[in-house]
Order: sequence, then C-alpha cells, then structure tokens
Amino acid sequence: MSRLGKMPNWQKWFVMFSVLSCSLSGSIYLVGHEFQVKRSLLGSHDILAIHGVAAMLAILALGSVLPFHLKAGLKSKRKRLSGIGQLSFLGALIITGALLYYGPETIRESVITIHWMVGLLFFAIFLLHVFNVRDQQA
Repeated sequence: MSRLGKMPNWQKWFVMFSVLSCSLSGSIYLVGHEFQVKRSLLGSHDILAIHGVAAMLAILALGSVLPFHLKAGLKSKRKRLSGIGQLSFLGALIITGALLYYGPETIRESVITIHWMVGLLFFAIFLLHVFNVRDQQA
C-alpha cells in the first residue's frame, strides 16, 4: 500500500489522542450535565475545562492534517465520505462551540443540543474512519 496520505506516527497519535480526549470528555460532561448522572462529578466545571483544552488540541490536530492528509485523501477517493463527514462535523462543532461562549443567550439551549448531537455523530464517524472502514466516494 502506498504511503500517500498516511500521517507520520507522531501526527497519527496526536490526532487520535486529541480527538479521543475531546470526544470522551465531552461525552462524560454530556452524561453528567445534561442527563444528570453523577452531575457533581461528571458534569463538573473541571470536566468542561478538560473538554475545552482537548478541543483546542483537536483544532490543532485538524490544522495538522489539512495540508497533506486531506488533500491526498480527496485525490485517492478512499474514505472520502467519512473524511468529508468528519470535516463538516468538525466545522459545525467549532462554530457551535464558539457560539456557546460568545453567542447570544437566547440561542444557548438550542446550540447546546446541536453541539452534543453533532459531537456524538462526529465521534462515531471518526471511529469508523480510523478503524479502516472503507467507504465509497461521495
């Protein structure tokens, strides 16, 4: 198999660590805060802070794959659907995440719901993409 589009090991682990950290911390916060499961522990501000820092790392990871991995993936037409899906959902997560902090209070509850729904969809697609599930071209 060609190395075209494959990330170096350090980058692969950085992307996986940052995205998994962000997704897992967000899921933990969701369960604690929104679904009231051990809210004082799982829905705490500390978990939300971890999620925020992990999100910053995930955005850095996204920036590290854009110049080469994404371009090569589009040319090869392998995993195109899951790759474009991830990119789209990440864009939505970045926008909704920014709106949670900087947006008007009137839309906050809707944005929270959209953010966690998109986040769960992103996490599922990320896992499919990483674990070599082959999808056809879009």
